[in-house]
Amino acid sequence: MTEKLTGGEALVAALRAHGTDTVFGIPGTHNLPVYAALSRYGVRHVGPRHEQGAGFAADGWARASGRPGVCLTTTGPALLNAATAAAQAYSDSVPVLFLSPGLPLRHPGRGNGFLHEVKDQRGALDAVVSYSHRVTSVEEIPVAVAGAYAAMATGRPRPVHLEIPLDLLDEQAPVTIADPVPVPPLTPAAPQIRAAARVLADAVRPVVVAGGGCGGAAAELRDLAERLGAPVVTTANGKGVLPDDHPLAVGAGLHHEAVRQLVRDSDAVVAVGTELAPSDLWFGPLDIPGTLIRIDVDAQAVTANALPGIALVADAALGIGALLEHLSGHGGTALGVERAARARAHHTEQARAEGSAHLGLTRALAQVLGRDGVLAGDSTMACYYGALSNLPAYTPRSFLYPTGLGTLGYGLPAAIGAKLARPDAPVVALHGDGGLMFTVQELATAAQLRLPLPIVVVDNGGYGEIRDEMADRGEPVHAVDLPPVDFPMAARAMGCHGLTADDERHLTRALGAALAADRPTLIHVPESAAG
Repeated sequence: MTEKLTGGEALVAALRAHGTDTVFGIPGTHNLPVYAALSRYGVRHVGPRHEQGAGFAADGWARASGRPGVCLTTTGPALLNAATAAAQAYSDSVPVLFLSPGLPLRHPGRGNGFLHEVKDQRGALDAVVSYSHRVTSVEEIPVAVAGAYAAMATGRPRPVHLEIPLDLLDEQAPVTIADPVPVPPLTPAAPQIRAAARVLADAVRPVVVAGGGCGGAAAELRDLAERLGAPVVTTANGKGVLPDDHPLAVGAGLHHEAVRQLVRDSDAVVAVGTELAPSDLWFGPLDIPGTLIRIDVDAQAVTANALPGIALVADAALGIGALLEHLSGHGGTALGVERAARARAHHTEQARAEGSAHLGLTRALAQVLGRDGVLAGDSTMACYYGALSNLPAYTPRSFLYPTGLGTLGYGLPAAIGAKLARPDAPVVALHGDGGLMFTVQELATAAQLRLPLPIVVVDNGGYGEIRDEMADRGEPVHAVDLPPVDFPMAARAMGCHGLTADDERHLTRALGAALAADRPTLIHVPESAAG
């Protein structure tokens, strides 16, 4: 149905038509017509204290819910503040729609000092997202929104930016709100399926590597592993796609020697929904002497970092499902369970040694998160040395971590987004003391929302990873030690509870109480107490 709407109304109506009920953002002079329409269309607005936090919260919402998140900013500095979050979403294949006004349609091309003027705002975002598009009429707005949602549902999910000239937001025009575009999942080619099935039918020692692209294919992945009798290892973003207590689960963390040895000893490797990225592998590519079969929705990613013997460009669930149709009963289940047990024991030994400073922390987290909890981790030693391989996970989308870009400040705002997306699940944010200061203001956001959200801050007095790297290089150690901050007091000043946990027992009790509290709780953990 065609109706006369302002550009701001057309934008919000189009978002609502595509199932969006929550946006994260901050109002500004140039986006007020959008804000005027939000409540009219039943869209909830969540206002973080910084646009980077808004972007990370939208990312956390998308990862936890499996649906696109939306970040709404105003022009210029606001959008550029969100650019880091946009780049993080691109790096980890997270569908987030970034929306902003732009300079007026007839703004001088060389600029004239307009408020929030940026030389090329659209171009700046285009450099870090899947694409950035500037609309040129009110009528185009719902079409552009429909195109953005279709793009985020096609192939590899990545963020999109739409720029709407600010003069169009108040302009009225007859518009038609486009219905969501049906995007059928990508099906695999039959010849490649047959070839892959032949290889796997003959394989004696297969192994499966599962990445974040398996988030919607957990059941199919489990069936494939059981049919093949194949041990399963996961990337950081794939953590939880096979429950960690499954007899074929080896665990998360591709960088451990246990995983490398398992792959070297295999005659077939099925890598699903992973680009086998250096940020997951840490110490160089895997040595894969057997046939590598890759399943990925991204035709470019399917050849990234390791050339496959057989490439299946397909949705993970459909690709695995097609394989299962061509595989009859396989005789390697007992051998696979035995191989998985050996690899898991070796993997656990290495993970515990690597994360020895954080084992008490991970035990406490495991106790309170249970089987349905969500951990939103920052790029912190407590996360990539501790929680990544030592904290058990049982469901997809339960470990939110900024793997590719490795940005600081992600955990707290991502946890806010995740808690709003999954209000019945226990959600915990995990930070280091250095990283928390990048988005510490979002404590006030969580307090305003009255979220029962624990924020664990492991304090090693600065940038511990960089400190160690400087020392390992034999170079002067400097610029990495930070003066102590009274984090509990800072939390209380922003409306949260705040306390210090001095040992594992105290931390476990504090986490349990925080998940039932009337507001967020910051739990300060000196590193000496995290082990």
